[in-house]
Amino acid sequence: MSSQERYSEEACVVIDSLEQIGSQWRLIVLHDLQEGEKRFNELKRSTSASSRTLSRVLDDLGEMGFVNRRLEEDAPVATYYSLTDKGESLGPVFEAIEEWAGDWLDPEEEQSLLAE
Repeated sequence: MSSQERYSEEACVVIDSLEQIGSQWRLIVLHDLQEGEKRFNELKRSTSASSRTLSRVLDDLGEMGFVNRRLEEDAPVATYYSLTDKGESLGPVFEAIEEWAGDWLDPEEEQSLLAE
């Protein structure tokens, strides 16, 4: 029995969705861009990702249709990133997760996980 046969169709949709957005860095970037367009260096500071990791994640999210890239060629040259409609549509998902976390996660436990 294949893994696809073990899961219901509804579960497969959830699993496929999580595979697209579910990496730690993708979630962090998608959540961070919910606030609006940001320059690469702003994202680097706010996410604490290395340049290489952030660049790879932004490329992946762009290829999947979650993020737009805009190059501003005036001095100084800057690259800006923003969410597409597909990326913005994750806003309610993040809100629901935050609400769930507020109800079910122990704040002290959450802080200890963040410190690791």
